[in-house]
Amino acid sequence: MVLKFIKETVFLLMTMVGTLGNISVSVNYMFSWGGGPEKKPIHLILIHVTFTNIIILLAKGLTNTMVTFGLRNFLDEIGCKILIYLTRVARGVSICTSGLLTVVQAIIISPRASGWRRLRPQSAWHILPFFSFFWILNALIGMNLIHSITSTSLNISQFKSESNCYFMLESQKIKWIVLSLMVLRDAVFQGAMGGTSGYMVFLLHKHHQHVLYLQNSKLLYRTPPELRAAQSVLLLMLCFVFFYWTDCAFSLFLSLSSVDNSLMVNIQEFMTLGYATFSPIVLIHRDQLLTECWHAQWEKLRKCLSPLSVQ
Repeated sequence: MVLKFIKETVFLLMTMVGTLGNISVSVNYMFSWGGGPEKKPIHLILIHVTFTNIIILLAKGLTNTMVTFGLRNFLDEIGCKILIYLTRVARGVSICTSGLLTVVQAIIISPRASGWRRLRPQSAWHILPFFSFFWILNALIGMNLIHSITSTSLNISQFKSESNCYFMLESQKIKWIVLSLMVLRDAVFQGAMGGTSGYMVFLLHKHHQHVLYLQNSKLLYRTPPELRAAQSVLLLMLCFVFFYWTDCAFSLFLSLSSVDNSLMVNIQEFMTLGYATFSPIVLIHRDQLLTECWHAQWEKLRKCLSPLSVQ
């Protein structure tokens, strides 16, 4: 009973904190992106990351929260198909967008003499076609879910349960095709993420050496905002890699294990929501723009209300 209460509380807190955090980050970046003189591609990508996080939290987090509170029959077959399909697609888009984020950030901080600079987006709007491609790609990869999900519990031995929704057993051919496409997608985008993250670490190390030289020379030097943003992106990617591979490890263990381990299942569910929950916290902690933007909006509101209070 105590474990059930803890599970309910943790799921509810993760869903609420993650959703509010992602909405806060998204709104702040929208203000800075829409109100600033320069439309930064990184801000647009981060807005898209928070959007996919919100979908994952609402589709999977809320479903799990309602199930843990005993509402097991609140979804019909169409609801099951929509929520699980959205979760799968949004998770894939999140992987692709995180890879794009590291690539674009690495291009932005690359030296002017580097060939990478020629790939730098000239406008934030040049990023939008990538978003469309990610959604179409992952929507096609997850198409098999539309035919393999149901909410009925009849003949339960033929189904694999997830909450109150069930996966019907698919043919091995379709299963391996979908699995191969998912592995190929993850390998390509995480390979790009790893390579560009290593490149950024190298550039940040060179910058650190340069700062130490200037400090020894008693010269004042400020870290450019692009490098501070690169540090934030690297922390975000570390958060992503930790939760992604932990989730994969638990999923692999559960698929190979013949014993029904409810504790491992619950931990795996928490890991699935981990990145969507904690990534906005990383951004809020690292990016001073968020607090500055809220302060600026509060000052505007206070100035608008001050004439009314005088009257």
